[in-house]
Amino acid sequence: MRATLPFPEPGKFRLNPVKILFGVVAVVLAFGLLSSFYQVPINSEAIVQRFGKFLTITEPGLHFKLPWGIDSVTLVETKRQLKLEFGYGSRGAQNEYQYNSDFDDMEQEKNMVTGDLNAAVVEWVVQFHIADARAYVFNFLEPQATLRDLSESVMREVVGDRTIDEVLTVGRQEMEVKALERLQTIASGLNMGVHIDQVQLGNVNPPAEVKSSFEAVNSAQQQREAAINQANGEYNRVIPEARGKAEQSISQAEGYASERKNRAEGDANRFSAMLTEYKKAPAVTKKRIYLETLGEVLPTVVGITIVDDKVPQFLPMMHLRQAQPAAQTQAPATR
Repeated sequence: MRATLPFPEPGKFRLNPVKILFGVVAVVLAFGLLSSFYQVPINSEAIVQRFGKFLTITEPGLHFKLPWGIDSVTLVETKRQLKLEFGYGSRGAQNEYQYNSDFDDMEQEKNMVTGDLNAAVVEWVVQFHIADARAYVFNFLEPQATLRDLSESVMREVVGDRTIDEVLTVGRQEMEVKALERLQTIASGLNMGVHIDQVQLGNVNPPAEVKSSFEAVNSAQQQREAAINQANGEYNRVIPEARGKAEQSISQAEGYASERKNRAEGDANRFSAMLTEYKKAPAVTKKRIYLETLGEVLPTVVGITIVDDKVPQFLPMMHLRQAQPAAQTQAPATR
C-alpha cells in the first residue's frame, strides 16, 4: 500500500496568481494601516513631513498620517529640560550629547587659560529646552553638537577675560551670568530653536600640578585679609573712643570757660549795680555791704559769740559754746 504525500504531486502543483495578488495587497494594506497612526509622548511634539517637506507640528496624543513613507514623523522633546555637561559626565544619561564620552576630549574641553595667562580647570553645565521644534529640526543637522561647541567657545571667552583669582573665587556668579547672556544671544541669532535656561559652574580649580602652590597663595591671601580686617576692627574701636574722649574734654573746657565767663560777667554786673546804689546812698549802701560781709564771714569763724552790749549777763549765753570742742573754745568777746 502506497503512502499519500502531504503535498500534491509535482506535476499537479499550480500557483494561483489571483490569490497571491490578494495576499500581497492584504499585507501592504495591513502594513499601511499599522503605519498610519503614531503616538506623541506627553513631553514632546511631532514634526510631520510629507515627501520630506515640512507639513505640520502635532501635539501629544494619537494622530493619523499617510502610510508607506509618504509622511514621516520626527519626535522632539520640547517639554523636557535638557543639559550638556562639560569636563565631567553623569553616567547612564539617555542623551548621547549630554557629555563627551571620549576621556581625552573631556579633559581637553575643561582645560582653559585665563586673561592673566594662568591655567584653570573649569567644569560647567548648560541647561536648556527646545523652544521652536521646527527650527531645531531643520536649521541644523546636529543642533546639540553645535550647541556644545558654542558653549565651550563662550566659556573659553568668558574665562579668558578674567584673572585666575576672579575665576577661582569672586567671579563665579558674574561668569555664569555673562556666559548665559552670550550663549543665548548666539543661539537666538542662529535661530537654533533652543532657549538657554542656566549656565552653572561646577568645580573650578587650578591644574593638579600646581594646585598646592595655588592653595598656599590663597591661604596667604586669606591671612592677609584677616590681618587687615583685624587692624580695621582695632582702628574702628580705638579711634572713635579717642575722638569721644577728646570731644568730652573740649566740651568740659568750653563749659568751664562759659561758666567762668558768666560768673565774671555776673560779678561785674553786680558790682556795677552796687556802685549805682552806692552813688545814690553811700552811707546806707556801705552799711548794707558791711553787714552782708559779716553775715558771710562770721559763720565760718569758730569759738566767737557776738552779743549785744546791752545784755546784762553773759552766763546764760555760755551753753551756746558747749557744742564746740574744748580745743576750739576761745575766750568770749564782748562788744
